[in-house]
Amino acid sequence: MTDILVPALGESVTEATVAQWLKKPGDAVAQDEPLVELETDKVTLEVNAAGPGVLLESLVEEGETVEVGAILGRLGEGGGASAPAAASPAAAPESAPAPAPESAPAPAPAPVVPSAATAAPAPTSGAFDPAAIARGGDGRIDKAGLIAVLRGFTPGAAHGDLSPAVRKMVGDHGLDPASIPGSGKDGRITKEDVRAFLDGKVAPDILLPAPKAPPVADGGPREERVKMSRLRQTVAKRLKEAQNTAAILTTFNEIDMGAVMALRKEYRDSFEKKHGVRLGFTSFFAKAVVAALKDVPAVNGEIDGDEMVYHKRYDIGMAVSTPAGLMVPVVRGCDAKSMAGIEKSLGELAAKGRDGKLSMEEMTGGTFTITNGGVFGSLLSTPILNRPQSGILGLHKIEERPMAVKGQVEIRPMMYVALSYDHRIIDGREAVTFLVRVKESIEDPRRLLLEM
Repeated sequence: MTDILVPALGESVTEATVAQWLKKPGDAVAQDEPLVELETDKVTLEVNAAGPGVLLESLVEEGETVEVGAILGRLGEGGGASAPAAASPAAAPESAPAPAPESAPAPAPAPVVPSAATAAPAPTSGAFDPAAIARGGDGRIDKAGLIAVLRGFTPGAAHGDLSPAVRKMVGDHGLDPASIPGSGKDGRITKEDVRAFLDGKVAPDILLPAPKAPPVADGGPREERVKMSRLRQTVAKRLKEAQNTAAILTTFNEIDMGAVMALRKEYRDSFEKKHGVRLGFTSFFAKAVVAALKDVPAVNGEIDGDEMVYHKRYDIGMAVSTPAGLMVPVVRGCDAKSMAGIEKSLGELAAKGRDGKLSMEEMTGGTFTITNGGVFGSLLSTPILNRPQSGILGLHKIEERPMAVKGQVEIRPMMYVALSYDHRIIDGREAVTFLVRVKESIEDPRRLLLEM
């Protein structure tokens, strides 16, 4: 038997949440097959089987928090049924045991009959007859009588997938599982659901199912409550920390995208044929950002205590939207990568983000961030810093607008760009200069080739 342990989760990460079990007790698994999915404040990762065998038990419910090294479950050898199957009738000896010697039967204990109403047998389904419950002298339903009836329920009858821990809690408190809303996978009841139900009880003498939300015109509930994922909680926490700790200021400019669009249109097909990747706008902006960071090193720095750190590397974080939320994988060494190399790296990282496969190393260590709200139609925004970085460039929707060009009005494809920066380390002159450098490189891409 092998314990399934929570693996090391990365630097400064000590705990995770069990997102979902991919296997159930009794399922056969192959070596390296995913067993359970864990969610940390940065990434989602899978715990794989160390070898072939059978999942004997899962010790932690979905939604529970676990620390590094904790036991998630146990894996047994073989591909058949687990050890308890040895007690099945097939394993019993063929010869029947000798009958016990006759003796006087032991007297049966006298039944406890609180009142005539308790003579009715306790039901074993999720419903009961109030007339069969003992009542006190004032005619009200007696709590002890109700619990006695409830304890007659088979807790797993209506919810056969209750875990042993949940089944014990339900039985100990005499609860009907049908009255407890489940927040686990497929509506399963977790220990937290039972605790919440117990904490929310308001009737002292009788346990009733939780009232349902009144339906709206289409028959659905008026609201829905969904627990925040660890990733969402961490994003919210860090964004708020950035606002609370950094002196964030945003400066704007606008860029004529005509030259880049024409260059991209002319070489798009041949570029993709040669490099096997599409030519996007991100690689142009990544190269423009690197050139601007070299001219204005403060934007590539950060504050560490009472020191200012200026990075000599150009590892650019590029925000991507995933089903789990916003993630910022890092494309490292953008100064040494070609535009094709940047596009390939970004494509691979974005695919990993969508599949929940990003590693901790791929999410940390960036020196500057680019975020593109234009893909969703955003015309203008003020991005929040990705701590501990001191600068983030926001790209937006390309929109045709009338512009004055050499004394003539022309319709040009324009994009607003925004640089949010930490005013504690970056002055306004440096921020504006940085944004102008980016503008010049995009409006005249030949500058990128000549490194001007």
